[in-house]
Amino acid sequence: MKENKHYDVFVIGSGIAGQTAAKLCVKEGKTVAIADNRAFGGTCALRGCDPKKILLQFSELLHASQLLKDKGVSKLPKIKWKTVQKFKSSFTDSIPPSTEKDLVELGIDMYHQSPVFQSENEILIEGKLISADKFVIATGMIPLDLKIKGQDYLKVSDDILNLKHLPKSTTFIGSGYVGMEFASMLATMGCKVTVIEKGPASLTPFDPFLVGILVDYLQTIGITFIYNAEVDSVEKLKKNFKVKYLLDGKKKSVKSRKVFNTAGRFPSVEMLDLEKVNVKFDERGVIVNDYLQSISNPNVFACGDVSSKALPLTPVSGLQGYVASNNIIKDQSKTFEIPPMPSTVFTNPKLSSVGYTEEEALKRFKNIKIYKGDASSWYNAKKENNPVYAYKVLVNERTNEIIGAHLLSTQAHETINLFSMAISQNMTVSEFKKQMFTYPTYTNDLKSMMKDED
Repeated sequence: MKENKHYDVFVIGSGIAGQTAAKLCVKEGKTVAIADNRAFGGTCALRGCDPKKILLQFSELLHASQLLKDKGVSKLPKIKWKTVQKFKSSFTDSIPPSTEKDLVELGIDMYHQSPVFQSENEILIEGKLISADKFVIATGMIPLDLKIKGQDYLKVSDDILNLKHLPKSTTFIGSGYVGMEFASMLATMGCKVTVIEKGPASLTPFDPFLVGILVDYLQTIGITFIYNAEVDSVEKLKKNFKVKYLLDGKKKSVKSRKVFNTAGRFPSVEMLDLEKVNVKFDERGVIVNDYLQSISNPNVFACGDVSSKALPLTPVSGLQGYVASNNIIKDQSKTFEIPPMPSTVFTNPKLSSVGYTEEEALKRFKNIKIYKGDASSWYNAKKENNPVYAYKVLVNERTNEIIGAHLLSTQAHETINLFSMAISQNMTVSEFKKQMFTYPTYTNDLKSMMKDED
């Protein structure tokens, strides 16, 4: 074993949370090291949000063209998937070297392996025993391991992002946002898609009224949804894979060229041996206080998706990296408070949400006003020949302040940001309606969503 080395701060994970923490600490004169067992840059930039959105925009283009077929579009665009993949790679290939270059220039040491804790202030990595005063765990999440026969045949989201050819048929096990986004993408591009969900509904964190409309529409473009089903096994056939499942006590099966595990993700901590460093964790991740410190070991911080106070959103990861590093630099100087955080499922159309859900609002407030409706007859949907456009807006009846918004449209991922700003500023409905927006736009429609019945 090589000679021991000591750092003020050792960061585990090179995504946005880990990078933010490492950079802020080194700029304050701390000696810092960072480790990752995969290419430097993190999930969002390399295997998540960014490359996903590059691929999805081509299905969005095709979707928009399909809606306007025979309305002026005479021939649908042909998507050259290999060229799309090259375009995606032009973004992702440069990230690991540029990330490492930035870290080196800042004087941050890098290790290309997962460390294993040996004691409360020591880790073993690359055959070296390293000690540190503070540790930051920012290892993110990994796909849930389905304990079923034939699980080795299952592919995950990384594999979808790197598909060399679009399959003729696919089966998704799980209907969270990752499964729904890729199911929508592949179905739009002509793939026969089956989604198997063990629960009674898809996208359970989102508004059920809008989810219902979205699922109904996705069925019309060729997605088959199977709910309350328990997947039993995956069997390899000559060309296809057979997924066997139980539904209402009966054995059933579906065949497809590819099978994807999109049943969820869980915190990536197993390889760290956290028991040796007295760090408590559960299915949510490393259990932390408002300073993002481990509740059982104050010298260990956790930020990003691996933290018990996380939301699986990149802006939250960056904010948590900032909070954790500030508390390392100056003890308990920053607390983590979640601002109104918009989130989007990038299906066709898109489903977005910010603030309270209806269920949460009913528990939190004495009286709420609910504005909801189908807006498919409104101008912006009609001009796209789009059959799907809906909304739900929640208002605190006592103060008339907007407390939640849920949108389903082609532009929901953008317009939800206006509601996010309104909620963070405690805007009332009347104050929001006084704002002037360009017309005719989806943004201007937001004011029409909050009309009282005559």
